[in-house]
Amino acid sequence: MIDGPYLWLTVLGVLGTGLVAGVFCGFSTFVMRGLASLPPAQGVAAMNAINVTAVMPAFMLVFVGSAVLCAVLAVVTFVLWPGDGKVELLLGSALYLFGSFGVTMVANVPRNDALLRLDPGTPEAAAYWPSYVREWTFWNHVRTVASAGAAVAYVLALR
Repeated sequence: MIDGPYLWLTVLGVLGTGLVAGVFCGFSTFVMRGLASLPPAQGVAAMNAINVTAVMPAFMLVFVGSAVLCAVLAVVTFVLWPGDGKVELLLGSALYLFGSFGVTMVANVPRNDALLRLDPGTPEAAAYWPSYVREWTFWNHVRTVASAGAAVAYVLALR
C-alpha cells in the first residue's frame, strides 16, 4: 500500500486530474454547445475571451501543476514503487500527460491560436467557426476521458 509522502502525491494527483476532468467535461457537455448556438461573430468573440482567461494563474496552476505532479509520480513509481499500484500510477500519469496535457498542446492550443488571429466579425471567422467547434470539441472529449481516466487510475493505486 502507498504511504507517507507518496500517498499525498497520489491524492493530489487524484484531485488535480479530477478537477481538470471536470473543467473539460463542462466544456464538452454544455459550454461548447452554448457557444455554437450563438451567431459566429459572438461565438468566436466569446471563445477568444475564454481562451485568454484560461491561461491565468488559477487554471494554469491546476492544469500545469497536475502535469508536473503526474511526471513526478511516474518517476517516483519507476524508482521507488516496484509493487502495489505501479501499473495504475504509470497508467494515470500517461493518460494525463499524453491524453490531456499533450492533446491540449498539439490539438486544442493550435486551434485556439488560429481562432484568436481572426477578427470575430469577418467572413473568415464565420467560415472557420463550425469546424473549430467540431474539431476542438472532439479533442476536448479526448482530454476529458483521459483526465478522468487518470483520476480513476490514481484512485485504484490507493487501494
